[in-house]
Amino acid sequence: MRLTRRMLPVTAAAVLTVALAGCGEESSSEEGTAASSASSSAFPVTIDTAFGEVTIESKPERIATVAWMNHEVPLALGVMPVGMAAASYGDDDGDGILPWVEPTVEELEADGAEAPVLFDETEGIDFEAVADTQPDVILASYSGLTQDDFDTLSKIAPVVAYPENAWGTSVDDMITMNATAMGMADEGEALVEQLDTEVDDSFSAHDVLLGKKVMFAYIDPNDLSTIGFYTSLDTRPAFLTAHGMETPDVVASESEGTDEFYTTVSAERADELSDVDLIVTYGDADGALLAAMQDDALLSQIPAVAEGRVAVLEDGTPLAAAANPTPLSISWGIDDYLDALAAPLEG
Repeated sequence: MRLTRRMLPVTAAAVLTVALAGCGEESSSEEGTAASSASSSAFPVTIDTAFGEVTIESKPERIATVAWMNHEVPLALGVMPVGMAAASYGDDDGDGILPWVEPTVEELEADGAEAPVLFDETEGIDFEAVADTQPDVILASYSGLTQDDFDTLSKIAPVVAYPENAWGTSVDDMITMNATAMGMADEGEALVEQLDTEVDDSFSAHDVLLGKKVMFAYIDPNDLSTIGFYTSLDTRPAFLTAHGMETPDVVASESEGTDEFYTTVSAERADELSDVDLIVTYGDADGALLAAMQDDALLSQIPAVAEGRVAVLEDGTPLAAAANPTPLSISWGIDDYLDALAAPLEG
């Protein structure tokens, strides 16, 4: 399903490998490669999740992750997971690992870590595959786990689920929760500060975006009768508004009182989008989507559409995947991403 894959879910750039004190020591391939800097004295730790408190009694040696981007926290902190979700969206070479993750995995393998098992989550979580990795903890603070998913995974190991809303955990909170579960809270805090600085610096260099109201949308070129967009709970628009962009009125109003990350409104309400400065969406790189929107009797009434203030991220590419920010993708592609968003406002 298209939206599900996006939730799981650039030009080449250097991947961030966090060089934090004590995080770069060699990992043990036999024990899931938990970095030796993880402090045993930090345990037990208790983490609040949407499904109740979860306690990790001792330092986890074997770390498994499910869903989008959770594996990037241990990787960024020098820890190889024993298993992680295979990438299905944005994977440019079909190996199940996104391009900004590959160099870190390869570096840890060169240091003696065993390659992680890749879980096929095309049809949902592969519980048997997760169990086979014999994890001490399962990281899923950014995910869409159901109660049944959580209960099943909890029979395998303690599960760090999302704190409140499915698919609504910010990258900063996801890093903090996962790092704390690993006994690396200080290193996680340092990573958050580093990434926030990089993002703020990039926004400063793309200051045309600051203060602009952004709608992160999904427009189906085969059905222009509805306008789909991600609510304020979703990490894509939330990431942008956290760093200086603003929320249009219709997005704000439709986000109130909902726990959904995505919604739609009729194209007949196009006049309610008059304050949208920039629309970000997925589509083909040939310009056909914008042309179709500008030719549509209703969508063409939206000033952002009429004036071409639409940033179309080529569907299925790493850049499109990086719009859902992750610990490793930020350093790898933030400038390219903001270039794509700023271009329609500078043209």
